[in-house]
Amino acid sequence: MIDFLLEIIRKAGDIVREAYLETDSEISHKGDVDLVTECDLASEAFLVSAIRRQFPGHAILTEEQNIISPSSDHLWIIDPLDGTTNFAHRYPFLAVSIAYQMEGSIVAGAVYNPILQELFQAEAGAGAYLNGQPIRVSEKTDLSQALVATGFPYDRWQRGDFYIQEYLAFLKRAQGVRRAGAAAIDLCYVACGRLDGFFERKLHPWDLAAGSFILQEAGGNVTSYERKDWHYTMDTVIASNGLIHHDMQTILASVHG
Repeated sequence: MIDFLLEIIRKAGDIVREAYLETDSEISHKGDVDLVTECDLASEAFLVSAIRRQFPGHAILTEEQNIISPSSDHLWIIDPLDGTTNFAHRYPFLAVSIAYQMEGSIVAGAVYNPILQELFQAEAGAGAYLNGQPIRVSEKTDLSQALVATGFPYDRWQRGDFYIQEYLAFLKRAQGVRRAGAAAIDLCYVACGRLDGFFERKLHPWDLAAGSFILQEAGGNVTSYERKDWHYTMDTVIASNGLIHHDMQTILASVHG
């Protein structure tokens, strides 16, 4: 299964990379801030077709189509282009993200940035890898020495002050805070130690499923803001190397009273 997953994510990456190098991609607005491009749709169409052809009985959850077959024990969770706004501006922080779930548990996942040629992958119980080399979370224990990342939801025009309070709380405590615009890659950067933590609200299953699985296989921790347990369908996420996790959760719990 991992071989098939890696094969199709690389081919979807080729679609994304070719479109990235063009200058006349068509862009549509799903909302004031949320975009969809021809590339999103082409990458998704390829992935859905490939999975249906190989595994016609499997369920598929995608960003643009939300295809679900509740009766199946097999589920593919796909983001055909995480970082669409980055893609539209030719900012190379973007990825294709795929997770494969069997009988309620994710057992394989991959996140591929075809512009930087970085492929993160993991299988259940087998660890996590970047371009075939094992990766592990950082060993930072002090938040003041940690680099953390976040993102702002698509309603930020309406609720910007609310989200800035959380950003500011970490700006005053962490060594640095980054906001690059692709949650799947943020999670993988925590997995390989480039970041020490990540937090965000109002993400979707396709944003989180593969990256969070890779992070956990790399030894990291993932929870919601309020609880120790977590699932990729939850509304909030804190992801870390595990060593600064309590401090991150404490800060976020205190921000809004």
